[in-house]
Amino acid sequence: MRNECILVVDDSPDIRFTMSEVLRAKGFSVESASDGQEAIEILDNRFFDIVLTDLSMPRKTGMDVLRYVTQHSPETICIIITGFGSIQGAVEALKMGAYDYLCKPIKPDEVTILIDKALELRNLKRENKSLKKELKTRYGFENIVGNSKAMQEVFGLVEKVADTDSTVLITGESGTGKELIAHAIHYASDRKDGPFIPVNCAAIPEELLESELFGHEKGAFTHAIKTRIGRFELANKGTIFLDEIGEMSPSLQVKLLRVLQERKFERVGGVKTISVDIRVVSATNQDLEIAVKEGRFREDLFYRLNVIPIHVPPLRERKSDIPLLANHFLKKYCSGKKRCVEGITDEALDILTRYDWPGNVRELENIMERMVILANGKMITKDDLPFQIVEKTVGASGRAISGDLEFPEDGLSLSQAVSELEKRLILMALERTDGVKNRAAKLLKMNRTTLIEKMKKLGLMPKSKKAA
Repeated sequence: MRNECILVVDDSPDIRFTMSEVLRAKGFSVESASDGQEAIEILDNRFFDIVLTDLSMPRKTGMDVLRYVTQHSPETICIIITGFGSIQGAVEALKMGAYDYLCKPIKPDEVTILIDKALELRNLKRENKSLKKELKTRYGFENIVGNSKAMQEVFGLVEKVADTDSTVLITGESGTGKELIAHAIHYASDRKDGPFIPVNCAAIPEELLESELFGHEKGAFTHAIKTRIGRFELANKGTIFLDEIGEMSPSLQVKLLRVLQERKFERVGGVKTISVDIRVVSATNQDLEIAVKEGRFREDLFYRLNVIPIHVPPLRERKSDIPLLANHFLKKYCSGKKRCVEGITDEALDILTRYDWPGNVRELENIMERMVILANGKMITKDDLPFQIVEKTVGASGRAISGDLEFPEDGLSLSQAVSELEKRLILMALERTDGVKNRAAKLLKMNRTTLIEKMKKLGLMPKSKKAA
């Protein structure tokens, strides 16, 4: 038994009976109505996947039924049944939103084939709508995690440029979330219902990248056995995201420049010029200005791409976001991996915050996934952290140490900051050597007497006591 429900509407009892029996034999749930008025009354109380309705009927016509369906049940598919002399009416019905029409006398096979096609198209649209909703939820502007001043500036830029068609260049180290920013720009723009097509220019061999971007005609090169549509065509009415744009070869840079200028191109091996309506967002972890100076990247292309620059800061420059991100990934993977980890201890979170994260947000996410899966208890503790992170952030005493500095917005006293750093390093050395100044001095690569003088100056040794 299928789940779909069909309403057959016709003033002919024979047609109603025949159609109903054919459809029930195919597993559909079927009801029938003798005219448009009865059909509307039934539709007012129940949802139907498909309505098969005759055009010419007493009281209310098939056009009245179609009009009711389009206004009150837009997901219902309406198929018109008509005689040969009423084709013009069927054409009008198509303009009003009917899926298709069938001419009498009706063949059972034609009905079932048409219904299957209609349901397949409806289900495809539903899946597409669901996928777009899921993507928007996943990549929406409001779902990017970060409260630091640096990320707030990024959010502000995304918000300003999203509803324009300006070309955007996103820069930042690997793993900072450049593609996430590109998605956010797309889904906050007027193009959100159009496609978002990503291309990793570094992952595709140079000899294939041109075909990947612009497509090719059948026979354009060996193994081109059929015409292929490129990413630029697929991105029409939407956004194309060119990741790792700095890896693009000089010859392709020339062709890309033309597309940016004219929004036109030809497929590989083709002569027909194809026009596209697209927005271009690109990203790189390179310094393209240096690449321009070194002759590796075209200056004119750089300026075309860099209309709106957005720099995504590395995680080490926004450490206040680490607790937020860690807890965000904790919840994400607890749900996805069906684990019950309630949180992270303050000690473990402090170590995570002090770590420099060379792999940025991607590295943090991967480590949080691993810890959620392998955690020994309800809380992630220091013992659950990877050895390399603990080793780089914890001294011999087992206490977390920090080498990061924060620069206040209103500036600081350099001499005072240097003194504070000296004090911290001396205390760490003394702690590691159990307070033995001779050994501490060796660790600090200085004479013992110099160390004692610095300790006095920094107030680390009582003046009333003699140096040990």
